[in-house]
Amino acid sequence: MNSRYRVNEIFYSLQGEGAYAGVPMVFVRFAGCNLRCPFCDTQHEPFREMTSQEIAAEVRQYGCNTVCLTGGEPTLQLTEELIQNAFSGMELHLETNGTHTVPKGIHWVTVSPKYAPVVVSECQEIKLLFGAGMDDPEKWAQFPAQVHCLQPMDVADDPEETKRNLTAAIEYVKQHPVWRLSLQTHKVVGIR
Repeated sequence: MNSRYRVNEIFYSLQGEGAYAGVPMVFVRFAGCNLRCPFCDTQHEPFREMTSQEIAAEVRQYGCNTVCLTGGEPTLQLTEELIQNAFSGMELHLETNGTHTVPKGIHWVTVSPKYAPVVVSECQEIKLLFGAGMDDPEKWAQFPAQVHCLQPMDVADDPEETKRNLTAAIEYVKQHPVWRLSLQTHKVVGIR
């Protein structure tokens, strides 16, 4: 079978968020999302169609065995066939909103709940955005995950609100130590 996948971009960088912040990874950003979050800072709509072999060739050129599948929402396209054909022998990380099931073969699943019911019943990491209009962290504090990350929302057009979100998230984490603070370090240091 020669399935084609809508890929927005493939690039090599450091993970900027969550438990693996600072770790080198190849990022495969899939196009499209089932949610339309008003705060989304990712342009994931443009795409090129690629086969699993084309994806594998581009990923392997970087010489890094850790791959982060992200989007948009990668589970809209991610299949066990793609995992086996494109990423055999690699450590796979997935960033998902949790609204679709996760195929087998993923080593680290990060669920970042948004505005829709989560069907994933457990993961390695919860990464919850913290700011006005977002879920109360208490709702997710007992979710089965190894790591619970609270990430202050970056409001691009309002630096004061961004600062308030950061200050409030720091205080929340100090008072609720099941959480750890996650910053978008890739934005701080100026990388993708």
